[in-house]
Amino acid sequence: MRMKPTIFSVSIAMLTVACSVAKKSTNVDNDIFMLAGTYTAKDSKGIYVYKMDTVTGNIKPVSFVETQDPSYLAISKNGKYVYSVSEKESKEASSVNTFSFDKEKGILTFLGSQPAGGGAPCHIVISPDGQKVFTANYMGGSLSSYQVQLDGILKYENTITYQGKGFDAERQTQPHIHFSSYSPDGKYVFVNDLGLDKIYKFKVEENHQLLAGEPASFEVKKGSGPRHLSFHPNQKWAYLITEISGDVDVFDYHHGNLSLKQSIKADSLGARGSADIHITPNGKFLYASNRLKGDGISIFFINQQDGKLTKIGYQPTGIHPRNFAISPNGKFLICANRDSDLIQVFAIDKEGLLHDTHQDVKLSMPVFIGFVE
Repeated sequence: MRMKPTIFSVSIAMLTVACSVAKKSTNVDNDIFMLAGTYTAKDSKGIYVYKMDTVTGNIKPVSFVETQDPSYLAISKNGKYVYSVSEKESKEASSVNTFSFDKEKGILTFLGSQPAGGGAPCHIVISPDGQKVFTANYMGGSLSSYQVQLDGILKYENTITYQGKGFDAERQTQPHIHFSSYSPDGKYVFVNDLGLDKIYKFKVEENHQLLAGEPASFEVKKGSGPRHLSFHPNQKWAYLITEISGDVDVFDYHHGNLSLKQSIKADSLGARGSADIHITPNGKFLYASNRLKGDGISIFFINQQDGKLTKIGYQPTGIHPRNFAISPNGKFLICANRDSDLIQVFAIDKEGLLHDTHQDVKLSMPVFIGFVE
């Protein structure tokens, strides 16, 4: 069924940008599109499109498209296509959806849907060349792959399903695939299994198929629950946020291999709900979000000689900061707070600390933030 986007009515007055964090800005060239994914259990309708002024951090609504539980999005490099999961717990109800994006008007148009191949798809990634898409299925304990066709629509290929139990009797009763990522050189795919405390490694073949790597997986600390992985811009270091233990693990990365060299606490309260991790474009600072107790974002300085972390601060946020994103220019951190129905805009200063700009966006159950460049 084709989904018709709804356009927000934007007054002429709103086109004048509000006060700047540092100075006033009236240049529309500063604007980029920002997309917000949501859970639709309450008032949200689906994916929301905004314009953000990258100088002031001011965000204004543009449009939305109706779709169920788009909890994670992947945006093509050229900005023409957006792929979203529909995160339903059962395999039968879950799907992966394709939208075209009008970069002039900021409008999403539904193009098609494919099965997720597993329950609760919670993450989606596009290959560097834009020809392949993978979804991580949390309840399915699986990874599904799709071919991107010429019109941008996905074609389901196959699903890799894992078996077993982990160390934590409450949280690791089965595999929980939570994330997948290409290596910086595009030669490998890494897959995080929160349920079995493993990072699976695949070698990418010339035909885009995945071949089990050597080794096939990397073990992390038992009961830690690996969630998301982020590579440093210099491509030499990788950083893992563990949901259950609340650590950031620091790895040396070399030719497809991960070598652990540091583990540092992001969650000092033992809340067992750490979530997202991102690095500033200049590679100087790392941020990790924590939920369930003392909700907020841990702030780390990255040593430019060896990649090791030093914790330099903690920024309280709204309730349940499941996901956040750093603006492409590195000036702002945008945080989606699911349980307080709020998107917050934080300015990043020269020392890496965060400052609330009080330019909040009200939205029911926001859980993803992404930018169209």
